[in-house]
Amino acid sequence: MSTLAPETVGLADLLDPELYATGDPYPTWRWMRDHDPVHRHEATEYPAFWSVTRYDDIRGVYNDARVFSSAEGILLRPLVHGDDPGGGRTLALTDPPRHKALRSLVAEWFTTRSVRALEEAMRGAVRQVVARATALGECDFLTDVAARLPLYVICRLMGVPEHEQEMLFTLTSKAFGAGDPEVRSVAHQEIMAYFVELMYRRMDRPEDDLVSALVNGEVDGELLDEQDILLNCDNLLVGGTENIRLAVSGGMAAFLDHPADWERLRADRSLMPTAVEEVLRWTSSATHIMRTVTEPVTLHGRTLEAGDRVVLWTPSANRDERHFTDPDDFDIARRPNRHMALGAGEHFCLGAMMTRTEMRILFGELLDSVRHIERTGPAVPLRSIVVNGLESLPVRMTAL
Repeated sequence: MSTLAPETVGLADLLDPELYATGDPYPTWRWMRDHDPVHRHEATEYPAFWSVTRYDDIRGVYNDARVFSSAEGILLRPLVHGDDPGGGRTLALTDPPRHKALRSLVAEWFTTRSVRALEEAMRGAVRQVVARATALGECDFLTDVAARLPLYVICRLMGVPEHEQEMLFTLTSKAFGAGDPEVRSVAHQEIMAYFVELMYRRMDRPEDDLVSALVNGEVDGELLDEQDILLNCDNLLVGGTENIRLAVSGGMAAFLDHPADWERLRADRSLMPTAVEEVLRWTSSATHIMRTVTEPVTLHGRTLEAGDRVVLWTPSANRDERHFTDPDDFDIARRPNRHMALGAGEHFCLGAMMTRTEMRILFGELLDSVRHIERTGPAVPLRSIVVNGLESLPVRMTAL
């Protein structure tokens, strides 16, 4: 096995956000899968970590929550930022048994029955979104279409009143989609301030929603404290909006690059389930997920010590030639397609069914109501090592 670092063979720096905005990380991941599937990165402004790039290895890490812990953070953070404040407190940043206990507080809102009960409301919301976008003519598909349905759904589940949803939409558009880090930070702080208010409202008057469930839920016989409630509200908001927004906009960009596939889907809706899975695989919205080693373990001949950080590059797993045939081809009829865009193991996405349903309804309504979609400018990728997707996708949409 080669131990050459990627930079010695002229490959890209995976910690450079500019790579994702203007470059192509896939050749680097391909080289690492072939030559150095467990690669050591020494500390820079980020802590030292191991890169894992092969599908089977990444699934193995996901499936072993005992050795590979989520509790110390799931994203690389610059050393100056310190530890993740959600560590050990949120759905995403806990291990069993606490993770299971937290998940049980909110799981009923994401069951098959709950998702089906929401479908008609989703269709109505999508029709309004698409009608608004076609009336505009030219729009940003990401903010005017892809971002609106998931926010509507998560707001409804969290009990955000209808008259406050547009304000939250504006804030989330800035917090998740703005290019300026300061704009993102300020918007995120305003979102958290909003959930402080909503949390206190639900303490006084509980309702049938996710925030009330967190306010009144118990873990190990104790109510969650206020910081735990707020961090989990943030976790649910991000999880319920970010993946779908990036997957749908990235999927539409792929369809615009492959217009014959869009028309094929229009003609044969039986392809919708496999098309949705391929969009998820193709977009792989989480660029990386991190785990922390709890005890020494050997992987591909490398000894990982307790406390070591392990970074799983999800898009690399979903393009691994060892697992997918022609992985660099966009194939809406791909079978099988056991991608990891929604995670695996204990942390498999709680809202996976909701995600798939929202995507199916949104793409279906676009096919039913829109005659033609064309780019009016270049797609702008996000400058981020955390999420894989677009900052904007300018299009013109013509109604049927």
